[in-house]
This record gives sequence, C-alpha cells and structure tokens, in this order.
Amino acid sequence: MKKKQITLIGAGGKMGTRITANLIKNGGFITHFCESSANKKEELATKGIQVREVSEVVPDSDFIILATPDTVLGPVSAQVVPMMKPDAVLITLDPAAAYANLLADRDEITSVVAHPCHPSVFGKHLTEEEHADFFGGIAAKQDVVAAKYSGKDSLYEQSKEVIRSMYAPVETVHTITVKQMAILEPTLAEVITCMIGTVLNESLEETVKKGVPEEAAKAMLYGHIQIALAVALKGTNPFSDACMVAIEYGKEAIIKEDWKRVFDDEALDHVLKEMLHLDHAIQR
Repeated sequence: MKKKQITLIGAGGKMGTRITANLIKNGGFITHFCESSANKKEELATKGIQVREVSEVVPDSDFIILATPDTVLGPVSAQVVPMMKPDAVLITLDPAAAYANLLADRDEITSVVAHPCHPSVFGKHLTEEEHADFFGGIAAKQDVVAAKYSGKDSLYEQSKEVIRSMYAPVETVHTITVKQMAILEPTLAEVITCMIGTVLNESLEETVKKGVPEEAAKAMLYGHIQIALAVALKGTNPFSDACMVAIEYGKEAIIKEDWKRVFDDEALDHVLKEMLHLDHAIQR
C-alpha cells in the first residue's frame, strides 16, 4: 500500500519541534519538513533533518500540518490551501483561527483542528520518563480533541492516524465541534485553569513574604493541590465542614459572583479577538 505523504509547516517552532520528533520516531508516512526561520532551519539541519520548500512538497502531500502561531494561520493557510491537491487534508493545532473563520478553505479539501489535552494529573505514570513528561508527546499518554472544520467525514477519520502520530502516545481522540474546542481552549484550559495556576504561584509568593519558609510553603501547597483536585474532581473524600467554611469565604473574597459569564459567546469572542489581535468583530 502506498505510504501517505505529510508536510509539516513550522517544523522548527515550539509545537513543530515536538511534532517533528514524533513523526520521525513513529514513521509510517513519507514526511516533509518546512520552516521559514533561518535559525530554526539551522537547528533542524544539525539534527539531520532536510528542510523543503512549501511549494515543492505541498502539491503532492495527503496531509498538511500547520504548526504556526494562531496569529498567522490566516495568511499561511491562504498561501497553502490553493496548492493542495483534491482530497488532501489540512490539519491545524488550535481552534481560534477556525472558530473565527480565518482559515482559507476550498470545497475540494478537508480541514481538521486537533489539539492535545496533555497528560492527566490523574494519569498512571509508571516510569520516571512518563512522570517527567508534563506536556505530552514523549512518554506519557494523553488524549486529543479533534474537530472537522470542513470537508469529508471519511477524510477526517483518516486524519486520526496522523493525529495519533503527531501527539503520540495517544489514549483517545475525542471528536467534538470547533466551537466546543474553543470553549475547552481558551475558556476552560487557559482563561480558568491556567489563570488559577498563576494565582496559585502568586499565593505561594505571598505566603513566603509573610515569613513562612519557602520549602514548607511549597510542601503544603503541592500536597493540597493534589488533595483539592482529588476531592473536588474525583470525590475521593468529602471536604471537612471547617474546610467548606474556608472554601465559601475564599469564594466570597476572591471569585466574582458572575464569573461563569466567561462561558458566554460574547466573552469567548472577546478573548479570541484579543488573542488573534483582530481589529474587527468575529463573524461566523
């Protein structure tokens, strides 16, 4: 059976480097790597990776992966999509540009968005390598969310093999919509979860400023992060009555009553507009 061809554009970037390593390691495809940055081209060359021109490899490729920043996905896709052969698949890594309808598209192609969930805090990490793989794509298993932006269902299903190779090792590929993916990221993952992560770090700094030894503060915080997540998300044990009083006080002191408005369409549009540096409203 003829091997499928993949072109990875942005092979030397933050996400591109990880995907490059996985596509080489997992094999199964004829893979071409494209990169516009001179410095990153040199870095790829030191690893023995040949960098090709986009116009040279895209027309024959079955799958084209755009590992470029969200802010340039519009112009990059506008360059790439006209070169693609019929029934080729375009894979992007984040939902923002797709949700904002910034991606170039054609009736003859299929467009897919696929984003890693990253290894779960509740995952079974049995080796040191798995335990150290916080981001995923090296040793620890992770799930992936994927959505068809346009095109054929059959080609979307075929793209899952590429998606599994990009983000390997992968446990499950969850099929959702582009809007649902945008709700997951940025709203759930970044607006809320990453924000809370930074607040935890600021809380640690304030604790140390109050005179608590830093190592003692870290020990207490890291242990209670695990307990809080296990109780709140897994229901392993109930919080004590006294703890519930403290939780309610914390909510009143820190959390706005209307905080769930970040899940409204207007809030999602606002955040994505800011992330993509748009000077116009998102039209869908």
